[in-house]
Order: sequence, then structure tokens, then C-alpha cells
Amino acid sequence: MVDFKGLETFVWVVALGSFRGAAQKLNTTQPAISHRIAQLEDELGFKLLTREARNITPTARGRQVLGYAEKMIGMRAEMLAALRDTAAIRGIIRLGVAETIVHTWLPDFIKEVNRCYPHLSVEIEVDISPSLRARLLAQEIDIAFLLGPLTAPLLRNRLLCEYAVGFIASPSMKVPNPADIRQLATFPIITFARKTQPYELVKSLFNRPDLPAIKLHASASMATVVHLALEGIGVAVIPYQLVKEELHSGRLELIQSDVRMPQLSFCASWLESPDTLAVELVVDIAARVAQTQSLPTAAP
Repeated sequence: MVDFKGLETFVWVVALGSFRGAAQKLNTTQPAISHRIAQLEDELGFKLLTREARNITPTARGRQVLGYAEKMIGMRAEMLAALRDTAAIRGIIRLGVAETIVHTWLPDFIKEVNRCYPHLSVEIEVDISPSLRARLLAQEIDIAFLLGPLTAPLLRNRLLCEYAVGFIASPSMKVPNPADIRQLATFPIITFARKTQPYELVKSLFNRPDLPAIKLHASASMATVVHLALEGIGVAVIPYQLVKEELHSGRLELIQSDVRMPQLSFCASWLESPDTLAVELVVDIAARVAQTQSLPTAAP
């Protein structure tokens, strides 16, 4: 009898193009993947894969098997989705998260996952969006909540939330309010980490020959950016959502300006496969929580 686990392994080897990628996805070792494929080939009586240099592709008969295997895996996912058996949704989801999400709706999201799927565990890693993209494509995480959307083969995206970005400062800095870009350029600017989309946007905004050279501080930690702003070290260029309490209390103020930063769009991104039920259910929860927790993007 053909082993279902062997078929699932075969699908992932083809989808990811390597035994290593399949091993990471299925949380096992490359020798275990090789053994499953060899066992499946013995059971079927023919070769499923061809190995040329670093490329692994299905044989002609392997492509026939692949079609059936994808249908079987898809039917299992469809059955579980139809039954919505929460006990059947178990295991570990490896989640990569941009820090903006950590400081907004991530706790509510984790509570909702625990409530809906008590047998599902979430491993959380926080990083900047470019690193999360690389780790997602390397199969080191299953889902990424990051600045997006992303483009790459097999990648799927779902918009979660959008946040407006503004110039935030401590009243002790005595930044003119409103302030034009020349006035803002005279103060140190604090924003997201280097190599991120917001950092590059801020850098390009002030990179003009008619403006003085700015002092631009960058940090991968949004908590650090907020703390520096509270201490009067510089003007933070961050989403309003991160400092709504500080703005309300007057510890920080929004500097009105005709300078406009684009909204930041955060997406859930994951690799498409025939068996992504748990991932898609988790993304559904994220979208629901993000929409209920996000504030309007207009300035406060």
C-alpha cells in the first residue's frame, strides 16, 4: 500500500526543488526524506525523480503520480476545512513578525489562535521585513507578517493592515508645529532599520541638494525608536499606531507638515502548497484581528 507520508514528501520535494527544503518544511532530516522517496519508488516500481546537478525534477511517470498526490493532499485539507475539527489542527506554526505588529495586535492574535485551535503551537521570531522574506523563501518559517506584498514563485499574500506614518517628537525638542521639510531636516531623524522600505523612503525624502545633510538614526527595534523619541533625541518617523497612548497623554506630539510619507502595508505571506490548511486558518485569524485592532489611518 502506498504510504501517504511518502506522497506528501514527494509533493514537497518537487514543490521546493530539493531534499533539504522538504526536510525543513516537514521538520525532519534529509536522510529521512531520501528514505521516504526511495521507499515510495520501491512501492510503485519506478523512478519518480531525476537529479541533474542541483535540480530535482519529476520523471514523466513522476508527473502522473504528482497529479494524484496533490489531489489526495488537497482532499485531506478540504475534508478538515469542511469538518472544522479543531482537534485535527495541531502541530507547530513557525511565524516571523515585523516589530510594528508586535507592538500593535500580535498579543490579541495569539490569544485568538489559542482559543480557536488549542492544539496548535506558534513559534514567534521577530525580525526586519527583508530578513523575514529571506527566511520564508528558505523555509525557515511558515508565515511572515511583514511589509509587503512580496513577489516570488509559490508565494501568496494577504493584506492585513495599513498604517499611516508621521513625524513624532517630544514637546521638549520644541520642533516647529507645523514644520516644513527644511525645518525638519535641522533635527536628528529616527526611523526603521537600514535596508528596510521605510528607511529608504525617509532617506530619499531628505536627500535633496537644497537641504542640509541630516543626521539619520536607524534601529530594528521600534521600542528603541519610541524611547529615543521620548527622551528628545530626535524626531521619529513611525506609524501613529505605535505611540497612540503617548500622543494621547502629550508625552509625544504629531508634527503637522506638508511632507507626506506613504502608508505602510503589512501582509501575511506564505508559500503555496496543496496542504496549507493550518497556515491559511492562522492567516484568517490574523486578518480578522488586524482589521478590528487597526485605527483609522488619518492623523490623530
